[in-house]
Order: sequence, then C-alpha cells, then structure tokens
Amino acid sequence: MAEFVYRSVILFVLVFLILQSSGSHGQMLPAIFVFGDSFVDVGNNNYLPLSLAKANFPHNGIDFPSRKATGRFSNGKNIVDLLAEKVGLPSPPPYLSIDSDSSTSYLWGVSFASGGAAIFNTTSNPLNTQSIPLWQQVEYYLKVHDHLTKQLGSAHAQKHLSKSLFFIVIGSNDILAYSRSINQNIPPKKYVNQMTTLLKAKLKILHTHGARKFMVVGLPPVGCCPAQRIQNETRGCREDTNTWTVMYNEALESMSKELKSELKDMSYSYSHTYPLIHGFIQDPASNGFKEVKTACCGLGNLNAQFPCLPTSTHCSNRTDHLFWDLYHPTEAASRRFIDNVFDGPPQYTSPVNVRQLIAL
Repeated sequence: MAEFVYRSVILFVLVFLILQSSGSHGQMLPAIFVFGDSFVDVGNNNYLPLSLAKANFPHNGIDFPSRKATGRFSNGKNIVDLLAEKVGLPSPPPYLSIDSDSSTSYLWGVSFASGGAAIFNTTSNPLNTQSIPLWQQVEYYLKVHDHLTKQLGSAHAQKHLSKSLFFIVIGSNDILAYSRSINQNIPPKKYVNQMTTLLKAKLKILHTHGARKFMVVGLPPVGCCPAQRIQNETRGCREDTNTWTVMYNEALESMSKELKSELKDMSYSYSHTYPLIHGFIQDPASNGFKEVKTACCGLGNLNAQFPCLPTSTHCSNRTDHLFWDLYHPTEAASRRFIDNVFDGPPQYTSPVNVRQLIAL
C-alpha cells in the first residue's frame, strides 16, 4: 500500500511538472510521438526477430554519442533525435523497448517508426516479418493512449496529448515499391492518391485519440538516393521516381489542408522536403556538402550496390556527405533539414513552421 501511494505521488508530481513547465527551461512541449519508416526508426526493428531491415551493427552509429550502433540508419543522430534536441526533450524511445508497466513509460513520447514500414498494408503479421507497417504503428499508439488515460486521468491525458507533437514521416517505401514494379497496373496519380487516402484515415484515428498537432514531412527526391542513381547509366537521378515522389508530395500537402478544414482543432506544419534536399543536391557547396551522389558507407558503384555493413568501407568525413548509406542521410544532412523546417520560411515549411506549430 505504501509503495502504491509513493508511486502515485511521484507520478502526480511528474505529470504536474510536465504540464506546467512546457515551454520553460528549454522544454517546449510535453512529448513527441513518431510514426514512420527508417528515416525516423530509433531502434524498433532491433526487436523484430526476423527483420531484414536493421542497423544495429557498425558502421552505423559511428558518430552517435555512444559511438555504437543503436538501430538508427545513420552515422549518428536522425531527424527525430535532432528535433527532440530542439524542443528540450529526450529522444522518444522505440516502442518495442519499453516496459509498459512503468508509470512514466510514455510521458515524454515514444517512436513507433520502423525501417521498411509503408503506408499500404504490406503484411498481416509485422512482428514476424520485416517491419511495423503504419496500421500497426497506429494500433500501438492506441495502447499508449489507453495507458496514459489510465495513468493521468482522461482530462490530464487529453491536455498532455493536445500539446504534444505527432511526427509523421512515411511514404518512401511505397514509392520505391512502385518504382520496382515491372507492370505498373495502377496509374501513378491513382497510386499516390490511395496512399494519402489511407494515411488520412490513420491520422483521423490519431486525432480521435488526442492528437492535435501534426508535423507532416514530405518526401525528399527519392530518385536521387544512391540506390536509385545506380539504376541510371549516367548515375543521374531516376526522374520517373522523382516524378512520382512529387505527385505524392502534392497529394500529401493537399490532404493535410483537407484534414485541417475537416478537423477545426487540428493544426499542422508541412515540411517541403523535396525542394530543400533538391537544393542541397543542386548547390552542394552553399549547403556545406562536397559529395551528394555517393553514399558514405557501402560497397560498389556509388557505394550503393551493397548496404552499410561491418565489412563495408566508409568515408572519413561524414559531415560533407549528403547520404550515409544507399538510402539514408548523414547526421549532417538531417541537422540541416531540421534547422530549416523548425524555424524556416514558407518555402520549406507551411502554413507554419514547427516552432510556430508548437506555440499554437
């Protein structure tokens, strides 16, 4: 009985401090909840026994504070870590790593993101295959919502979630799957509209369960990653893949506007990732890069014929490379991205930037 009372008092104090101190002492919001793919995976795939999409081995993590691989597809921190730094929070831990019996398990947020995840339901049993698809990530969030409601009470949980940031980064794997399809039976416009229709339905579920502030991230020029370039004899970007990416981004931005018109208490910041990253590629020197085609870590042409493995070579200067491996950005590229969308102008983030979204 005494232990129960003690834990209850501790929980009450923590919740009070989180709700009251948001915005002070460097903490700008209570929590970050992350949904997405390998761009924002902080280690969930480490807990999937049969996953083929893992980054829990060298040379991944070579520039992470611990100098060890954590499951992030990066030489160091990814955009989730860097966003958390900006708002004064610890990085959201991977959902599959958390002991849900802990009274403070989810108070500062959690990441459901998974390498290889897609919007479309590509698997019926994600725990025994390659990734956690979007639908399963949302199901996991519903469990977190129930946990927080029980721990904080309905009113406090709603206040906590309404001030939190819901970070959405997904769609690249759906576009890559379309680019690999020999017979693209579905016209690209219809395909991307199906993607955003399904995503919209999932975001509505999150809204029903407390989400009010969404950071929706558009896709970068997917056809310019090293894995796509090596499919082009000139080693240029795959323009068909980029065309489909632009189509998706246009549909994604339009869907975000529609969602805002339907859900009056919902706010969002849409990151115009494509023009931002395309600018890095077109003018590397002005953006602090020297190499924007070749992966830092890998083997073969453009270091992109094999992924970043312990036997792969890796560049000595990761700060001047745009790409860490055949798909993912370096920490330096991720930091420049976050810097631009957090305080950036409308050309990179609209209708408000992330700082403005948090302040609403």
